[in-house]
Amino acid sequence: MSLLELENVSKIYGELHALDNVSMKVDNGEWVAIMGPSGSGKSTMMNIIGCMDKPTSGRVILDGADIAHESQNSLTAIRRDKIGLIFQQFHLVNYLTAVENVMVSQYYHSVPDEREALEALDRVGLADRARHLPSQLSGGEQQRVCIARALINYPEIVLADEPTGNLDEANENIVLDIFQQLHRDGTTLIVVTHDPEVGEVAQRTVTLEYGKIIRDAQNANFIK
Repeated sequence: MSLLELENVSKIYGELHALDNVSMKVDNGEWVAIMGPSGSGKSTMMNIIGCMDKPTSGRVILDGADIAHESQNSLTAIRRDKIGLIFQQFHLVNYLTAVENVMVSQYYHSVPDEREALEALDRVGLADRARHLPSQLSGGEQQRVCIARALINYPEIVLADEPTGNLDEANENIVLDIFQQLHRDGTTLIVVTHDPEVGEVAQRTVTLEYGKIIRDAQNANFIK
C-alpha cells in the first residue's frame, strides 16, 4: 500500500522547472534513495515531501490525504506529526545536551519525556553520550543524535537529506547500519543523496535529471 504518492508534480520558478511533471509512489516500509546531480531537483522534491514547500501543480498524497495545497500552518502540523527529518548540517542546539536536543522534538509534538529520549539515543548507540554537548561529540555522533531526534515521535516517514555527506567512511557505515535496522523494523525511509554507495544499499533508487525521473529501479544487491 502506498504511503506517499506524487501525481504529476511540478515546481516552477519563472522559466525554471525544478520539478517537471513528476509521478512516484512510495510504499509503507519501503527504503528509497533519491539521486541525481546538482540541480536535478532532489532538494525540491525533498522540500515538497517534507512539507517545507508546496508544488506549483500536481497532487501530493500522504497517508491518503492530498497535502499539496494545505496552508503553511497545516503543513507544519503534518511535518511535526508524520515526518522525521535528518539533515546534513545536523541543526543541533549547541547549548543543549544530546538528550535535550532529542527532547526538543518531543516538545513541539507532545510532552518531553527524558526516559523516551534516552531510549532513542540508546537505539542509535549513544546512551553513554546523552549528557554531552554537540561540541563534545564527533560528526558521526552528532548525526546519530539527529537520527534519534527524527525517530522520537515515531514518524510515518523518515526523510534524510545527504545524511552521510559530512561523515568519514567509518561513521557513514554506522549510519547506514542504523538505516538498515530501521528498514527491518518497518520504517519508511526516503534518503536524498549524491553518493552512489549510499544509493546502492537502499531497496530502490529513483534518479532525477533536469527535474524529471529518468530511472526508477529496485536495487538487485539490496539486502533485507
